[in-house]
Amino acid sequence: MAALEEEFTLSSVVLSAGPEGLLGVEQSDKTDQFLVTDSGRTVILYKVSDQKPLGSWSVKQGQIITCPAVCNFQTREYIVVHDNKVLRIWNNEDVNLDKVFKATLSAEVYRILSVQGTEPLVLFKEGAVRGLEALLADPQQKIETVISDEEVIKWTKFFIVFRHPVLIFITEKHGNYFAYVQMFNSRILTKYTLLLGQDENSVIESFTASVDRKFISLMSLSSDGCIYETLIPIRPTDPEKNQTLVRSLLLKAVVSGNTRNGVALTALDQDHIAVLGSPQAASKECLSVWNIKFQTLQTSKELPQGTSGQLWYYGENLFMLHGKSLTVIPYKCEVSSLAGALGKLKHGQDPGTHVMPRFVNWETPQGCGLGFQNSEQSRRIEDSEKHIEVEVRKFLALKQTPDFHTVIGDTVTGLLERCKAEPSFYPRNCLVQLIQTHVLSYSLCPDLMEIALIKKDVQLLQLCLQQFPDIPESVTCACLKIFLSIGDDSLQETDVSMESVFDYSNSVHDEKMEEQTEILQNGFSPEEDKCSNCDQELNKKPQDKTKESTSCPVVPKRAALLNAILHSAYSETFLLPYLKDIPAQHITLFLKYLYFLYLKCSENATMTLPGIHPPTLNQIMDWICLLLDANFTVVVMMPEAKRLLINLYKLVKSQISVYSELNKIEVSFRELQKLNQEKNNRGLYSIEVLELF
Repeated sequence: MAALEEEFTLSSVVLSAGPEGLLGVEQSDKTDQFLVTDSGRTVILYKVSDQKPLGSWSVKQGQIITCPAVCNFQTREYIVVHDNKVLRIWNNEDVNLDKVFKATLSAEVYRILSVQGTEPLVLFKEGAVRGLEALLADPQQKIETVISDEEVIKWTKFFIVFRHPVLIFITEKHGNYFAYVQMFNSRILTKYTLLLGQDENSVIESFTASVDRKFISLMSLSSDGCIYETLIPIRPTDPEKNQTLVRSLLLKAVVSGNTRNGVALTALDQDHIAVLGSPQAASKECLSVWNIKFQTLQTSKELPQGTSGQLWYYGENLFMLHGKSLTVIPYKCEVSSLAGALGKLKHGQDPGTHVMPRFVNWETPQGCGLGFQNSEQSRRIEDSEKHIEVEVRKFLALKQTPDFHTVIGDTVTGLLERCKAEPSFYPRNCLVQLIQTHVLSYSLCPDLMEIALIKKDVQLLQLCLQQFPDIPESVTCACLKIFLSIGDDSLQETDVSMESVFDYSNSVHDEKMEEQTEILQNGFSPEEDKCSNCDQELNKKPQDKTKESTSCPVVPKRAALLNAILHSAYSETFLLPYLKDIPAQHITLFLKYLYFLYLKCSENATMTLPGIHPPTLNQIMDWICLLLDANFTVVVMMPEAKRLLINLYKLVKSQISVYSELNKIEVSFRELQKLNQEKNNRGLYSIEVLELF
């Protein structure tokens, strides 16, 4: 469990905090002392236990500090940068910053980074990095440009891994984010493109990171109020290549999307993070601590005076501006375990009790691989689904095992066996990641879609329909039943892929349609009807009919699911019997959607739909025929389907007319081609050679 203790004000002195707060709070060479840099001209050294300042240094009037002051742990001196290029170094005995060591650099500095065990690093705004000693030996040395034009550094972090320095910094350009990892033991700089996933328009508000022996866990708090995680390998497989990394959802709706004073995120340890922001739209700012392994809120504290949206932590202290004062909140985080997350942690343990491991060793394949020795053992493991998900992501990020495909299959089998044995266990995020490896099929793991159908997990079913080439027709129809029957409210809470769905809102086209009662598009007019009986039965205003025909009968998320059905492979002979089991009202709804897609196709001269991988005209027409062949007797008896059937009748008539005209054009072209060939053959002769045996 985690706990926040009583807060206290570090100093009653009002700091020169600008609109964006302080420049930084950094650890000094003593664990109880910290350097605080305001956004103006001053650096103050505070002693936390005494709650008072030990020293204060300011640059001259007209100068401004542009980089937080840090401590050089090797020399116990302090370093700061003012006016972007002027570097100052001093110690506790110095009084006036104007009289201490000064070095003017040739490029603008973004940040000085310093940790115990190595010399400080200087990160320049153009992405180049220099060690402090090498830089001071030649302050005017040329600094190369690493990042591209208009690319801006947004965040950076300095680690020690295997006793070697590792620097990571994040840049942003036109809404795209990139991660650079600098390994100083090998002098390797690796660039990664951070893919934001489906919410490509989100803005990342805050970054934090933790590191283990193989990965940098980069966590980001986005404008949608959710926290995402990206795993970056410490040892890249191809450092020369710009690689892409996909982030995954870590915590959902942690803060409100419209927090007034910004948000902040910082990692406390491998399992806990602290978040600063408003949990709800109307609430005040709060400091909360979350357990990311078990996705539980551990504790929170309301901050009624507001904050600057900045958060720092060192040791067991959190620093922030509360109102206009620098405030310290001590915290404690116990070792994360499932019992602790559920409030059932026992502080003592009986002697001789066997301790179960807290996690599966995924890197040591035993039995069927990735630690799934058998179903009985998997039932005994008390790991959370979230922890298994993290271990799966780490394994997938490496992809170094020679039997990668086999291990993936064994892993899915092990997870599904546990799902069947424990109905409450359903690691859907793990299953989604494993499906996205593109090495699975229905025949390899048939229980996967069976369990997803039981859970009515439409996102997983959609992914299987997109990835698996060998899904039986009975399973395809079972998916179709769920896609047509699930409520709109349930769909709103579901995250499905929308790449096959185009923008249904076309106000310009709708306005034109309302102004015209008859529009001929690719040989088909929705309002054209030569049957007088149909006109009598469907006595509606043209505007009403137009609006009905051009509005989508299903919500976009249901349309995305139905498009996955349209793209699926099938055999008509085996599919038709299962289509007869679908309720008539659902068949009618599907037919209305297919008719809507046909109308959208007819608006385009190419008879195609916009978007990424949309349904084709042939798929639309084939499924209309399939549904009518299987259910015509039932549908024709439904009064609400009468207008739809008449529209489909007109659709077929228009298609026959179009293809008839196309056949005439084809015949004309063939005749012209023959005439052209005869013309070209005049005056030519051929020699024929006969061989006698």
